[in-house]
Order: sequence, then structure tokens, then C-alpha cells
Amino acid sequence: MSSESCGSSLLLALSDDLFSIITCSLSLKDICNLGLCCRNLYELVDCEKVWLTQCELVGIVPLQDLIEWRKAVSSYKALCRFLFSVQPLMGIWVHQNPELGNVVYVMPGFVSVVGCRVIPQELGPLGIEDGPILWAPVFEIICDFDGSTAFLLHGREKGGNYVYPGLVKHVGRSCNVLLLEIEPRQLKHGSKSLLHSQSFVHYPDTELSKNICRLNSGLSRSQGVSGQGETLVPFSRLGFSDRRKLLDVVTNQIHLKVPSVAIGPLFPRLRDNEENFQKDMVLLSERRSMLLQMLKLGEGYMDSKGSSQLPFDPTQLQLNGFRKSPGQTSDFHNIISEDTSHRQSSRRKSIGRYFKDSLNQILGKSISFNGNSKNGSSSSESKYASLPEFLSSSDTIGLTLHASTVKLSSYRAWPNMHDSRFAIYKLPLRTPSVDHEYAGLWGGTFGWPPGKPTKDKPGKALFFLLLSYEECQGQQQLIATKILEGTHYVLHPNGSAMFIVNMDEPSTDPFPWDTDVDSLTVNIKHALKGEGIANGYGFRYPGSKPGSLFVFQDGHLAFIWKESRAVLTLQRLNLQELLRKGERVPALPPIANFSYLTKSYSNVFAEFPHTSSTWASAREDQSDALGENLR
Repeated sequence: MSSESCGSSLLLALSDDLFSIITCSLSLKDICNLGLCCRNLYELVDCEKVWLTQCELVGIVPLQDLIEWRKAVSSYKALCRFLFSVQPLMGIWVHQNPELGNVVYVMPGFVSVVGCRVIPQELGPLGIEDGPILWAPVFEIICDFDGSTAFLLHGREKGGNYVYPGLVKHVGRSCNVLLLEIEPRQLKHGSKSLLHSQSFVHYPDTELSKNICRLNSGLSRSQGVSGQGETLVPFSRLGFSDRRKLLDVVTNQIHLKVPSVAIGPLFPRLRDNEENFQKDMVLLSERRSMLLQMLKLGEGYMDSKGSSQLPFDPTQLQLNGFRKSPGQTSDFHNIISEDTSHRQSSRRKSIGRYFKDSLNQILGKSISFNGNSKNGSSSSESKYASLPEFLSSSDTIGLTLHASTVKLSSYRAWPNMHDSRFAIYKLPLRTPSVDHEYAGLWGGTFGWPPGKPTKDKPGKALFFLLLSYEECQGQQQLIATKILEGTHYVLHPNGSAMFIVNMDEPSTDPFPWDTDVDSLTVNIKHALKGEGIANGYGFRYPGSKPGSLFVFQDGHLAFIWKESRAVLTLQRLNLQELLRKGERVPALPPIANFSYLTKSYSNVFAEFPHTSSTWASAREDQSDALGENLR
């Protein structure tokens, strides 16, 4: 079809710069549809400047970083494919356990996005801005050369650092739950699995147009997949005990030990020192190449006979030889049994019940923990699928990151979470506006002056609060939800409202202090009445007592309990900048590192000894070691 017959002559006459500006007003779907009109328009749409503009519009990384990232991929179109696919994952994810706080922040790495857990901690004498924030890696999603994704779960075993490769399922634009699952990868009898992402992120550039146009035409999340009369059982239909054991077995088989030279940084430091920033970019590029090479070689893969070999896909565990026939033993039986025995000897008694069932119970004859009865007459029989049913329709299984959209109820901006899903939940981070001036993430400590240590308390507990707005009985309320608490033992439930302020009711209470930490005069912009958390009917049901929220001229906040005169001072946080200046600490074992389900009131993420010198030296020494290793 000629350009004249399709009315494209005016567009073809435009320069690349002008056309890229015009495409700023188009969606990715519209741009791809435009490229389908004729060959000339396809070549115009395929221009690098067009896709660089689209990468900017996604908004994950600034232009100067996009230019650096482009060196590692085939084109800006491939980079846009990756950025568009992971964009819904960016932001704050949480879980109810442990009660001190479980905050995972997903941020840009280097041609990747990284899930970082903020460790509950005390604030040092340098304060929030200059003191290092402790964090641990949870997962990475790396962009390959063609824009496809590679998922790596982080974890620690026997004193070593490991990654656990897997796939990323289709990421919905409004996803609010991030699940760690095991997924059958290939149906038997040659039928293909349809549960893989139908997003354009998994296709080469030539197929981008026709696949991006059907982003929203995927299968229902609750629908099974049939092939040759067999149904693919969703992982969510297994009982908790089976899901836990299957995750343990698979992660134990697919783990890849991270060489010391590849531990290095996961993202660059701030650009305030250009020399250090460029050094970080070199380290990050070499580290990324090494990790992708490890994935392709499949180090640590084990087949059904227990021998190491190079698999076709290191993210998959072959089931041939693992399935159990009636009256026979199998290697899969041994792996499950050994894995369960090992964990029973090392885990606390509180979770020992998860692993007390025998192999026959695991394979579906009787799984009391899952709620199935032996006689098959229980009404709960259809609630859970058996493990043999889950494994029967596939030849391989593998680790999967599943970003799902679930209807969740909430109370005072905190979602009600499922207590037996290996999941983390997204918190909506509202952008401040004229009507919602204080919305967003804030951090601070108790006491005045703010952040100043004393002789008896060299460090103060750091609190992270998410401030959001709600309408209640015709009045606008500001709710400060606790998502992180840096005490040694929890004082307030995770997700509780530290204070609630009526935005329409001014306070006449005076501010108790005249000067701040620098002995400067305190300037109060205005004050509002509210109620702050207090000891109520036990830990889970705290009460409240009256107080006032004071807004300073410099933008800081302080809530003061009227009776006790306790003061919580807050400042707005840029969590990405804080983490880039932060200090990395070791992760937990893989499954607990992703989703810690055991009820706890202490800091379970700080059980390892302090290793700041180790991680700091790793950044400095990695360049020479990587260069020598690659040679």
C-alpha cells in the first residue's frame, strides 16, 4: 500500500524530531497501530528518537540514565518494552508481618528494577538525610538485550549469597498484589502453556506492534488452561503446606551461588560525585553481564538423577523422573523428605507444623493442614487441589513472579491481607496536590529537637508513615499510617494510624518549644486538631488521645499528644535517594526474604551481624576482580 493511499504523506514529510514530539500525545498502542498502516510508517515509527521519547514518558529513569541504559540493549524500542512492562511494579509494597514493618521499595537499578527491603532501624546522629539507611535486596528484574525480562529472587543460604531465577508473568497495569509462585511451564503432549505473558515484553521488535495492541486481551487470572483434555491447576489452588514445600524444593534446586565479584552494587550512587557515579556504572554493567551469563549457562542446575548439567532453561525444574508411581519411591520423594527434615531441624516450633505430614500426605492422600478429609466427603475437598494434580499436566515447573489485581478491603488506608499467601501488597503513594498537600511518604522520630541523640539514647527509632486523605462524615481527614518502626520490640501494630487529623478544625494549642536543633526560632505555619495513637484494649486494639498537628514554615510536621506532650516530628522522604546513599545488609533465606509470614514482634531482618565494611569494600574492589574474572 502506498503512502499516498493511506494518507500518510504529511507524517512522512516530518523530521524525526518533530514526529517524536507529536508521538508524545499518543499511547504506545496508538504508535504501534500507526506502524501497521504501511511499510513507510513502520520505518518512521521505528525511529530511535520516537522510542527514546516514549522511554522518557514512562517516567522510571531520567534522560541521562536512559542514554546509559541504551548501551546494554538492542534499541530504545527494546528498552521501552522493558520499562513499560515493569512500570506498575514501581513503588512501595508491604506485608503485615513482622509487626515492626515489612517495606519493600521497587526502584530502578541498572537496566533493571530492584526490590529493596528497608530494615527497621534506629536513626544515627547524622539524621535521615545524611545517615545511611539499611536495606537488603529482595528481587531483581533484569532487562535482557532484546527487552525481555529475567527475574532473580535474592536469598542467603549457609552464609552465602544466592539468586533464584524465574519468569515474570504478565504485569497488570493496576496490580496490587505481588505473589511468589511455582508455575508449570510446558504442558504434556506438546501442547503449549498459555499462562505466559501475552505482553509485548516477550516478543522481538518485529512483533511488537501486533502484540501491544492486545495487552488487555489476556486470559482471566482465575481461568485454568486446558490442552489435550488436561487442565493446568493454578498454584493458588494448592493448600498452604503444599505451596510452602513446593517453593522450598524448587528454590533449593534452581539456586545459583553469586560469586563474590558479582555481589557489588545493585544501583548507582547519586550523581553528586560524577567520578564515583561512572565507576558504579562500570561495575553495574559488568555485574549485569555476569548474571545474564550465569542464567544462560545454568550453573547449579540438577536433573532428575541428581547430576549437574546445562539445561535448556535454568529457570525450570524438569519433572521427568520426579513423579511417583504407585508403590514406588522417587527422587522427588527424597528431595521433599530431605528438604522437610532439614527445615524441621532448623526452624522454630511455631512453623514446624507445616512440615510434619508424610510424603503420602503431600501427594494428596491426606493433607490435614490443607483441610481435606480422608473420606472425600468434606465440603472443603474442592477448595484445594492435590499436588499430583498440579504436577500432572506439565513437564517442567519453575519460579514465577505474579503481579495480580485483587479486590482488597482496607481500613484507614491499610489493606486487609491474606495471611497464607506468599505475597506483598502495594500501597498507593499519592502525589501531593493543592487539595492533598501532605500526601506521601514521611519519616521521623519521637522527641524534640528532632533526630538529636542523647547520652542515654544514642539512636532514636526511625518511623516511616504514609499520609493519605479520607472523607469521613462530610469532613476531610489526614491519616498517618505506620509502615515501619525502628524500635527493638514493636510498640504499635503494623498499619495502624499513628494520628488522624481533621483538616477543617484548627487547633489553638501553643507549640511547647521556641527553638529547634540549631537554636533557631520555630516558625509555625498553622495547627490542626487531631487524635494520636495510645494504649487501648491491648496491642491489637489501640486507643487514641487528643493532640495537635503543627505545620512548620520549612514544610516539616510535628504531632504532639496533648496530655503526655510526646512529639513525633516528620519530614518528607525521597526513598530512592535515601537508598542510593544507604548501606546494604544480608538478605534472609529466599522465601522468607520475599514474604515473611510468621507472626513476629521483633526485628527479624537484623539477625545477621553488621557487615558494613564488607559491603562497602565490595563496591570498591569489584572492578579489578570482575575484570580479572572475565579475562
